[in-house]
Amino acid sequence: MFRVSVDVGGTFTDLVALNEETGELVNIKTPSIPKNPEKGVMEALSEFLRSHKSTNISMIGHATTIATNALFGQVDLELPKTAFITTEGFKDVIEIGRQRRAEVYNLFFSRPPMLVKRRHRFEVTERVNERGEVETPLNVDRLSQIFQSLKDEEIKSVAIGFLNSYTNSTHENIVKDSLENEFKDLYVTTSTSISNEYREYERFSTAVVNATLMPIIHTYITQLDSDLKELGVQAPLYVMQSNGGMAEGSVTSQKPATIVESGPASGVIASAWLGGQIGEKDIISFDMGGTTAKAGTVRGRVPEIVPEYEVAGKIHMGRLVKGSGYPVRFPFIDLAECSAGGGTIAKARNGLLSVGPISAGALPGPACYGRGGLDATITDANLLLGRLNPVELLDGAMHLHRNLAQDAFETLSESLGTSSLKTAVSVIRIANSMMSKILKIVSVERGYDPRDFSLVAFGGAGPMHACALAEELEIMKVIVPPNPGMFSALGLLTADLFHDYSYPLMADAVEANTEEIEEAFMEMKGMGRETLLKENIPEKKRQYQLFYDIRYKGQGYELTVETNGKTSKSSLIDSIEGFHEKHREIYGYSTPNEPVEIVNLKLRAIGLLEKPVMNEKPPSTPSEHVASTRNVFFESVNDWIDTPVYRRQALEGTQNGPAVVEQYDATTVIYPDWGFKPDRYGNLVLWRKAK
Repeated sequence: MFRVSVDVGGTFTDLVALNEETGELVNIKTPSIPKNPEKGVMEALSEFLRSHKSTNISMIGHATTIATNALFGQVDLELPKTAFITTEGFKDVIEIGRQRRAEVYNLFFSRPPMLVKRRHRFEVTERVNERGEVETPLNVDRLSQIFQSLKDEEIKSVAIGFLNSYTNSTHENIVKDSLENEFKDLYVTTSTSISNEYREYERFSTAVVNATLMPIIHTYITQLDSDLKELGVQAPLYVMQSNGGMAEGSVTSQKPATIVESGPASGVIASAWLGGQIGEKDIISFDMGGTTAKAGTVRGRVPEIVPEYEVAGKIHMGRLVKGSGYPVRFPFIDLAECSAGGGTIAKARNGLLSVGPISAGALPGPACYGRGGLDATITDANLLLGRLNPVELLDGAMHLHRNLAQDAFETLSESLGTSSLKTAVSVIRIANSMMSKILKIVSVERGYDPRDFSLVAFGGAGPMHACALAEELEIMKVIVPPNPGMFSALGLLTADLFHDYSYPLMADAVEANTEEIEEAFMEMKGMGRETLLKENIPEKKRQYQLFYDIRYKGQGYELTVETNGKTSKSSLIDSIEGFHEKHREIYGYSTPNEPVEIVNLKLRAIGLLEKPVMNEKPPSTPSEHVASTRNVFFESVNDWIDTPVYRRQALEGTQNGPAVVEQYDATTVIYPDWGFKPDRYGNLVLWRKAK
């Protein structure tokens, strides 16, 4: 039996299949189909089924960017007409937001388009106070007028968000039930079902994003499930969420806001799993694919998490620009990214060289792919500098055209008044500078010293740039997994099922009612148990993690602290001490004498899945090590070096750089003054030599 995962990227769709008996991995890489990503999934799966039976698939894991693409305005993903029903006087909350201007000095700045037009926002007389007491009953008569407007406007999806509903969701539930009784094919989201926390703007925004995506994701998941069954695959479909956990397809189609960063999360999860396999606790995850480069942090083998993210927002210097996207209040893997993938286009602007943010994508791709692309890209630069083998990519299935890359760079160089070589080297230097910034964002800017971490480099292009980035951050050790180009897809096989729940409390931490807290945790545990039961997870495979959102009284934001066991005064004190310690670690200080308050209770329900185990690799034949030599340009020494080229599968023993290591799905470029060797699991370990 095989567990299969499929990760749809901007350039390639990756499939990894795990043989549950032998631990053998099958890797398949096919070009993505941006306008029909499900077709790319089917093509990869069809290729796998040419040599395997469909009945031998026990599970399908999937990571997709369709939710993000829809919010970014992909042409063939038209956003459905969405309505918003809210408390009288509050229909403009989702537009006013936090009154944060994303680009203060840009006179031509425009906000992202509203997902719900103003004429599709409807108000209802009702009011619940901050204690959950009904001060003004819901005006049920108003609902019939709203329902008629929804029919007239041909609304496909509705978000419901009432003021203070996080303390009492009765009114939201009444409207939801009424809508479902009135309409057969209407998608409905209540704010408390997706983000049961205070801060009405973030809660309303999350509900609106979820409602907008529901028709698209439901259609996508349904079609994918249907296509799988046509291929004879009856295995359950799981989708990666932004929090780094999987969820059954039907669950994610009800909460699509939870999968907007589905793809990038899986690489960080894979890095955490790899750390557990080889004994590395602290890791910086670096993923460079065809469109973007992404970085995340794993501490103590646990990925760093943020409680909120602005989806479809702008990225500037690796940082998400606040106010440029749509806030979603849900746990996200903490990531920084930049437009520096293999297909990122280099242009001359006003006589200066710039790299990104536009990517050549899968079609037409870099100029050297020979699919009609004319622009110079990072991949073209690496080819001209001798780092890529023009005939051995994907074990010879993909050829690169050096002459086309040369033509693209000659055209670019003419605009800059320099040589093709200097331009190619400059493209690499600029790309490395951009990527080093995102590594610093997830380490230095989070208060961590990157020298205390190991760098796990993956993605089709990541291992080519890893040494340069490690030198920039003074990282001493780089780990390249056995199949770096497929590593994010492998991450889908290393993840568990996650379901996150929250309960608003807002109470003094010392005086909090422990019985109320315990009762709330048990209520959330019941919801988690019900969801895991639907996903056929047996009792012995279920776990529950409990958390507090805590802050100093008067602070605007809180920190999440884990708690264990039954709630008691002593466990509360332990959690408060944990908060002080975490505050000191992140902000450099703590004030233990200040009053502390609990804002939210949180619970994560976990369904444990079997993980792959890295098998020890048998030794290879020494005579097969060096495949050839090639002239490679290293910007660190600003010169060409006759460099040995190794086959990854035949590599053994300790070697010295410079070197190029080639394999099916990636190329690793090892700089001078670096040593390298495969470990017993087949990971390629690189280290900087002392000078």
